[in-house]
Amino acid sequence: MAKVLYRYVVHISFICSALCQTQKPNILFILADDYGYNDIGYHGSDIRTPVLNKLADGGVTLENYYVQPLSTPTRSQLMSGRYQIHTGLQHGDITNAQPNGLPLNSPTLADKLKEVGYSTHAVGKWHLGFYKKEFMPTNRGFDTHYGFLSGTENHYTHKACALISQGEPDVCGTDFRDGLQSFNSTITYSTELYRDRVLDIVSKHDTSKPLFMYLALQAVHTPLQVPDEYLKSVPYLSGYRKTYAGMVVAMDQAIDKIVAAYQDKGLWNNTLLIFSTDNGGLVKQGGGSNWPLRGFKGSLWEGGIRGVAFVHGNVLGRDQVVSKELMHVSDWYPTLVGLAGGSLNGTQPLDGVDQWKTLSQGSTSPREILLHNIDPLTRPIGERVYNDTFDTRVRAALRWKQWKILTGNPGNGSWVPGECSGLETKRGSGGEPTKNLWLFDLSRDPNEMDDLSDVYPDISKKLLGMLADANRTAVPCSYPDPDPKANPSNFGGFWGPWVL
Repeated sequence: MAKVLYRYVVHISFICSALCQTQKPNILFILADDYGYNDIGYHGSDIRTPVLNKLADGGVTLENYYVQPLSTPTRSQLMSGRYQIHTGLQHGDITNAQPNGLPLNSPTLADKLKEVGYSTHAVGKWHLGFYKKEFMPTNRGFDTHYGFLSGTENHYTHKACALISQGEPDVCGTDFRDGLQSFNSTITYSTELYRDRVLDIVSKHDTSKPLFMYLALQAVHTPLQVPDEYLKSVPYLSGYRKTYAGMVVAMDQAIDKIVAAYQDKGLWNNTLLIFSTDNGGLVKQGGGSNWPLRGFKGSLWEGGIRGVAFVHGNVLGRDQVVSKELMHVSDWYPTLVGLAGGSLNGTQPLDGVDQWKTLSQGSTSPREILLHNIDPLTRPIGERVYNDTFDTRVRAALRWKQWKILTGNPGNGSWVPGECSGLETKRGSGGEPTKNLWLFDLSRDPNEMDDLSDVYPDISKKLLGMLADANRTAVPCSYPDPDPKANPSNFGGFWGPWVL
């Protein structure tokens, strides 16, 4: 009898396995904004994040995962699978009045998932250009978009201010859209507003189709704003850190409600959740913390680019795993398209690599090299260290295995502890304003304290050669001046497309 029962269970398991493999997984990608390395509970933060901790513990936590130091660059690489140097977005964020955007010759992640039958929805922040309607989310593969187009705004009023003409004061307007339609929304707090939109989409979803939900939260970006109810969870904090922590609590609780909505709809057991930050935290007045990593948002130091991230879902077949395999935000593109059974035909050459076996089986990462960036527009610093390879005056950074090289001006390299740590900020300039070359062994020195560029010149030159090779493939940088025609006063007080 036992043998018969065993065979029956094995047979049923085989059938279930086969059915699950033919059913495309739902994909829920949650991108937090300016969320620091030391701001999630499982990194020992002074901010408690029970929901995020539980989800991470039930999946694979990524502890060697990289994003870009700013918003547009990270989002562009997520949506295109391509490095900044290959899309022309290698200098900085797209501003409200810049006639700029993710090139239209790069099909987005949403485009590729839509090709294989996914319902695709974007909720929250876009920040990939909107000067023409062709660059809007609903023209880049998303069935719907509900949120804002620029980089930052008031969390309640959705007012955004930006420079439109050099030497003139910033101008302000409302930045809020439902698809192509602009409107004055209610003054609901942004995290709750976007949470409720996701709940509505999930409740109405046709479960015969797989669902791709891209939730690009405004949290925890400045301005630091949060309803008082969330501050009750952090009575032990004060100042900027307290408000920021309240924003984190609001985000954590919103994600809890979203998970419950997926469960109620019967979608959760076949949903892959990816949680990621877009860059390091903005410290001090921004409230964030990347301690003990060096640097912060905007810098190429680890505090600016080493991201909080994890994946969760039955499709992984794994839980309680901490992965230290090298991974980059551009890798999600081929990984998720492959998982969905999609095709990469029609894309531009990709820089991302498929990491599914790394995530689901614990295989060694196929990535050994990671270009953090090469930025030709940041002011050069110092003198060239070597004349026969990459120009060290240029702002750049690259990772090869455990080695990381930085050149030019990587940004502020201070180590900044949290407000309540009792520790003082340690400056990282070392009194050498013309220094433009650093080499670190991150396997032994993850906090970038011991520069080895003089100790291992051969390794320095090897990585500089890799930068030179990458630079030869770069396209010209696109960073146009702001266009006065973008003034919201020309469009009823709203930010939106202004070039026909």
